[in-house]
Amino acid sequence: MIFNIETAKKTAELLLQIKAIKLQPQEPFTWASGWKSPIYCDNRIALSYPEVRNYIKEHLSEIIKVTYGRPDFIAGVATGAIGIGMLVADYLDLPFIYVRPEAKSHGRKNQIEGIVPKDKSVVVIEDLISTGNSSLHAVEALQKAEAVIKGMVSIFDYGFDISKENFDKAEISLYSLSDYTNLLAQTEETNYITKEQKQLLDEWRKAPSTWNI
Repeated sequence: MIFNIETAKKTAELLLQIKAIKLQPQEPFTWASGWKSPIYCDNRIALSYPEVRNYIKEHLSEIIKVTYGRPDFIAGVATGAIGIGMLVADYLDLPFIYVRPEAKSHGRKNQIEGIVPKDKSVVVIEDLISTGNSSLHAVEALQKAEAVIKGMVSIFDYGFDISKENFDKAEISLYSLSDYTNLLAQTEETNYITKEQKQLLDEWRKAPSTWNI
């Protein structure tokens, strides 16, 4: 769910400017899943741009304050949301932890790095939402540690139906700064791409797992 339309447009504009989001409708990327995609999003690039990372930090923090109140902990999903999650936690003056995809096979064999927030309220930070599986896997790890999950906030959401189904099933609320719909609106308003390219992007959104040019 988008928290604010103007913020969604501005976030999309900034991510395009710094090339955290790249659009190549006629030269698609291949995701780790094997999907062909006209878009690639790496929001970690925002960390290299103070103005952009501050904008993201402040607006993620605003969503948390307005929607969830003041949690006890902020948790980042490794690895993409560790940096921005730490910035948000620092901005809100809250403890920070992060969650690995799996427990380490050596040392203390932790999956959660930091103080385990047993019986404490947590808002989870994610950089990017696609199917939602990896994000909700982190939520499950926190729940097993007996944390109380207030919800999740992310920088960008592809808006896939499967993601909404997964979050609804897990009963976890999700708010994002921007999403695919607002990204396309921004590219159209600024003539960032041609009409033909936008058509390809629209087609991909309808059936991302089977799309190819």
